[in-house]
Amino acid sequence: MESSGLDGVVFMRMITFSLKVFLFAVIIGIFVLLPVNCFGDQLIVIDYADWSSNSLDLFSVANLKVRSPWLWVHFGAIYLLTAFVCCLLYFEFRYIALKRIEYFHSSKPQPHQFTILVRNIPSSDGSSVSDTVDRFFGENHSSTYLSHVVIHRTSKLRSVVDQAKKLYKKVKHKKPVTKTPMRFFSRKDTPEDHYERVLQEMEQNIRLGQAEVSAPGKEVRAAFVSFKSRYGAATALHMPQSINPTYWLTEPAPEPHDVHWPFFSASFMQKWLAKILVVFACLLLTILFLVPVVLVQGLTNLPALEFMFPFLTLILSMKVVSQIITGYLPSLILQTSLKVVPPIMEFLSSIQGHICHSDIQKSACNKVIWFTIWNVFFATVFSGSAFYKLSVILDPKEIPVKLAVAVPAQASFFIAYVVTTGWTDTLTELFRVVPFMVSYIKRSFEPSDENEFVVPPMRYHRDTPRVLFLGLLGITYFFLAPLILPFILFYFCLAYIVYRNQFMNVYAPKFDTGGMFWPMIHYTMIFSLVLMHAIAIGLFALKKMELATYLLVPLPVCTLLFNEFCRKRFMPIFTAYPAEVLTKRDKEDRNDPRMPEFYDNLVSAYQDPAMLPLRLSGSRSDSLTSPLLSPTEV
Repeated sequence: MESSGLDGVVFMRMITFSLKVFLFAVIIGIFVLLPVNCFGDQLIVIDYADWSSNSLDLFSVANLKVRSPWLWVHFGAIYLLTAFVCCLLYFEFRYIALKRIEYFHSSKPQPHQFTILVRNIPSSDGSSVSDTVDRFFGENHSSTYLSHVVIHRTSKLRSVVDQAKKLYKKVKHKKPVTKTPMRFFSRKDTPEDHYERVLQEMEQNIRLGQAEVSAPGKEVRAAFVSFKSRYGAATALHMPQSINPTYWLTEPAPEPHDVHWPFFSASFMQKWLAKILVVFACLLLTILFLVPVVLVQGLTNLPALEFMFPFLTLILSMKVVSQIITGYLPSLILQTSLKVVPPIMEFLSSIQGHICHSDIQKSACNKVIWFTIWNVFFATVFSGSAFYKLSVILDPKEIPVKLAVAVPAQASFFIAYVVTTGWTDTLTELFRVVPFMVSYIKRSFEPSDENEFVVPPMRYHRDTPRVLFLGLLGITYFFLAPLILPFILFYFCLAYIVYRNQFMNVYAPKFDTGGMFWPMIHYTMIFSLVLMHAIAIGLFALKKMELATYLLVPLPVCTLLFNEFCRKRFMPIFTAYPAEVLTKRDKEDRNDPRMPEFYDNLVSAYQDPAMLPLRLSGSRSDSLTSPLLSPTEV
């Protein structure tokens, strides 16, 4: 928590939770279910030639006959694992909720704890937005109101400031030139003098732009409003402010350095169109991603490859080549294709209308999770013809049965996927080869890049979905093909060692959501359990176990009721802090001698960086860093 905040704690608790689950699952799956599957006689190996193609099925539930009494062992194992996972989920949810309160008590006063974002401020004749906000909160929250910062549309000004900063860094790191200047400079001019004049002009333009943006009528009808106490901010946040419910809309303010300022420059119509565009873009990406999925499934089918490419028959007949093509290569292609998904989802979330970078990352994480589940799991499982996929959608009653047939058939592919994606990505995370190569290339072009020494943040939207998806695979294949469980358990052991090192020695938090990733993790685990139940119902229906099928139907219902109980019990703590917690911290702050200085800094904490004064010309040692309040300074 000290090195990576509560989000780092939540990520590591997700891994330790998975370790407990799969240690329990390995004990049952390997020592109970696997011997039961091996002693079945549904699949009979006639000779050694059939062993390579049927060996994995001999360790799966497919080796048990129809109406086999040994299927009741799998029935009991499903109930036992569900009860164990639900108990762990309850204790973990409670632990994270208490850690959230503990983290709140142990942290120093933060600007976002005293501030709210107010939108849809009504217009008043003859009054500016700033005067309207000051008068409204001064009258209705006179005892707790402190100050406010009106938001301006600064998208164009921000682009000019960014260009000026890039040019300044270029001039700052440029070596002095003593040779004859280039042709477009005058004889008495040098490149440094030329850039100095350009910077002076840009500095003057920025000042004019700031004055123009600050003029009346250029304001967004929104403001960050700060209060003298946390309880006063919470009261204003959760209480309706006007008789007209469309005015004075309030929402929690993010940390100052977490604000996504381009959000405020977009109009309502632009935000609405952007949300529709994101939906269509996600659908298009899902459809396009079916291409590598179909390619992967084509590589796993050697007869189809020999039929489509007869000239490869001789090469494919070689045992080593066929094993590489059908075993390792499909997972490698899928893993490579998945690398582009997190950056794309992060970009789509950034234009969706979120007010802070942490919300963008949470939205991207959620998109990547469901994209991976749909495109890697379901698209791989239902990898037959388009008509087969259409029949699955048009006949939802048959989905459990078809899952029970299709999911076990992909066990060998997903074992290879765990090894290539899980193990390989975790080791790659440890050595950080890709960031090293990128840094090396950037240094060759920009030898004195200031960003070289910036500590990288953890990319939760990239790593959290991978961990959750491997957990989904383990729970789904727990009773179908328990041979996959040791591979997944080894992955989580490796992930615990690697990510603990990364959080303590490599990454530094850029912002902290206060553990808001845990509800997403909880809901994904609940979905994994319900998916396992649906497959189990379909399997027992195929095995003609009518009584077991009927007895399994209450299990997903009880799991969903448990999820609703956890949501009612713990989610209010993740939505807002209780009044007793806020008032306790406010009482502690009354005796803190640093609070007057904190209030002075709070007044300007939410100032738009594009509106802050910058010095671009003059000495090259001048700093361009904005005096925006940081958590450390607070």
